Amino acid sequence: MEKQATKTAYLAGGCFWCLEAVFERIPGVVDVVSGYMGGRMRNPGYGVVGTGLTGHAETVRIDYDPAVIGFPELLDFFWKIHDPTTKNRQGADLGSQYRSAIFYVDEAQKEQAEASMRAVAPLWSDPIVTELSPAGEFWPAEDYHQDYFRNNPGQGYCRVVIAPKLRKAGF
Repeated sequence: MEKQATKTAYLAGGCFWCLEAVFERIPGVVDVVSGYMGGRMRNPGYGVVGTGLTGHAETVRIDYDPAVIGFPELLDFFWKIHDPTTKNRQGADLGSQYRSAIFYVDEAQKEQAEASMRAVAPLWSDPIVTELSPAGEFWPAEDYHQDYFRNNPGQGYCRVVIAPKLRKAGF
């Protein structure tokens, strides 16, 4: 039997450390990389993205095995672990780099994202403000951002912000 190729999803929902920590625990997810997408600058870094002037969002690239998990199921986790009704903010993380966004790679992902948004909208008291845009260039973040929670579980942000999101996702 021929092995099926992986597919890729790009999601932004606040700090990429949070998303990465959750998505890398999901069966069928092969790899998660923290990075930047949606901005105007080539090869941005954390310092300049943090100013909010580049237009990039902290984003994770999720490579997954579609024979094990589909894009709609990834979105189920996405909606569970962040607030899609707050524009340019997740908790205390404030700025356009922390916006909620789904960067779709093809029409099928766009349609699935639209359907998923419609399905979860009634669960929120405020309107969903998640950006839905075609994926552009993805720029991996600096090495120290990769596997941040795994490498720094005792760090304050990890204990106070990421660990509760892991519990909320069922991990």
